[in-house]
Amino acid sequence: MNSTVDENMEQEKANTEEQLNETASQEQAAECATEEKELSAEEQLQQRLTEAEARIAEIQDKYLRLSAEFDNYRKRTMKEKADIIKNAAEKTITAILPVLDDMERAIANMQKSDDAKALLEGVELINTKFLKVLAQEGLNKIETEGADFNTDYHEAIAMIPAPSEDQKGKVLDCVQTGYKLNDKVIRHAKVAVAQ
Repeated sequence: MNSTVDENMEQEKANTEEQLNETASQEQAAECATEEKELSAEEQLQQRLTEAEARIAEIQDKYLRLSAEFDNYRKRTMKEKADIIKNAAEKTITAILPVLDDMERAIANMQKSDDAKALLEGVELINTKFLKVLAQEGLNKIETEGADFNTDYHEAIAMIPAPSEDQKGKVLDCVQTGYKLNDKVIRHAKVAVAQ
C-alpha cells in the first residue's frame, strides 16, 4: 500500500510538474505575444512617423516650389509693367510723326514763299491733321461755345455781366481750350461766365 501511495504521489507530482510546465509555457507564449504586440505597435508607430515625415517633406517641397514660382511671377509682372510704362507713349508718338513731317515741310515752304494765304491754309491743314491724330488717340476738345457752366469741365477765370437773361450761367468766352482723354478731363477749359 505504501508503494501504491508512493506511486500515486509520484504520479500527482509528475502531473503537477506537467501542469506547471504547461502553465509556464502558456505564460511564456503570452509574454511573447505581448512582446510581439508591443513590437507591432512600435512598428506601426514607426511606420506612421515615417509616413508623416515623408508627407511633411512633400508639403515643404511643394511650398518651396510654389513660393519660387510666385516670386518669379511677381518679378516678371513688375518687369512687364515697367516696360509698359516706359513705352506707353510709343503708339502716340508714332501717330504724331507724320504731322511733324508736315510741319517741317511747311516751315521749309514758308522760307521760300511770300504767299501768306497759302501758308495759312497749309498750317490749318496741319492743325486739322494733328487734331485728328489726337482724337484717334482719345483726346477730345471740351466744347464751350454756348454751353452751361459746369465745374467738371470748366474753370471760371472771369465773371461778366450777362447781355441777356437767358445767357446767365453760360460760357461767354473761352480763354484756354480744355481737353478730355478717354472721357477723363486732363485740362479744364478756362472760361468767362455770364452772371
